[in-house]
Amino acid sequence: MKTRSIGTTTVSEIGLGGMPMSIEGRPDEARSIATIHGALDAGITLIDTADAYLLEPGETGHNERLIATALSSYDGDTSDVLVATKGGHLRPGDGDWTIDSSPTHLRSACDASLRALGVDAIGLYQLHRPDPEVDYADSLGAMRSLYDDGKVRMIGISNATIAQIQQAQDIIGDALVSVQNQFSPAYRASEAELRFCGEQGLAFLPWSPFGGISKAGDLGSSFAAFAEVAVAHVVSPQQVCLAWLLAKGGHVVPIPGASRPETITDSARAGELQLTDDELAHLDASS
Repeated sequence: MKTRSIGTTTVSEIGLGGMPMSIEGRPDEARSIATIHGALDAGITLIDTADAYLLEPGETGHNERLIATALSSYDGDTSDVLVATKGGHLRPGDGDWTIDSSPTHLRSACDASLRALGVDAIGLYQLHRPDPEVDYADSLGAMRSLYDDGKVRMIGISNATIAQIQQAQDIIGDALVSVQNQFSPAYRASEAELRFCGEQGLAFLPWSPFGGISKAGDLGSSFAAFAEVAVAHVVSPQQVCLAWLLAKGGHVVPIPGASRPETITDSARAGELQLTDDELAHLDASS
């Protein structure tokens, strides 16, 4: 598989989003581990998770622990795998999402993620979402402190505007390496942030690249252009979507979610798909 960079770390150009393996409709643990192993077999070396990916009360860190189990049980070398997790979002287990990006919570969340992942330092730790009740500068300062303390090796931010990215650059400095925003055929509001990251040398990680868990399978029927290009290349619309995202810049690293080995194996092949300029223009114009 081809590679791209997050900071000074080389990763696969397609990552694995772990969320579907821990929330509603999640598979049993055996299939989830098989999915992660399938991603590793396909050459994927970036796995994205969060402490808030869970279903039942008391399960904080469920997806992190699942990934740790899968990595430790994999019959192969995982030394080059970058696990990216996030803190600042909470899900009490009743279906609601809440936010706590206070410095106190971020410090305790990071410590909990270290334990769940079973590591001495988190490869990429991301501020999950700005908290309207907390000064963003305070949240960013806490993230920088985690880096200074050696608990995280790189820092990312998520769901951020250009102004917030710039503020993060000022406070976090070179330790800031990535921005993870929603981006898909259905949601393109982060196009300016995607371009800005390319200009600034920051990786851009589009989350929900297929439009969300419940809509991923309908991508081809919802966006005819992606289905048309898929037919022409004899591939899935999802592969076309990922190839379209990769074409937006060498700093873009999509992180499609998966809960079956077949799904992530299909996604991993997107880097082999070469789209023409006309096809890319057709996809850009689709709605």
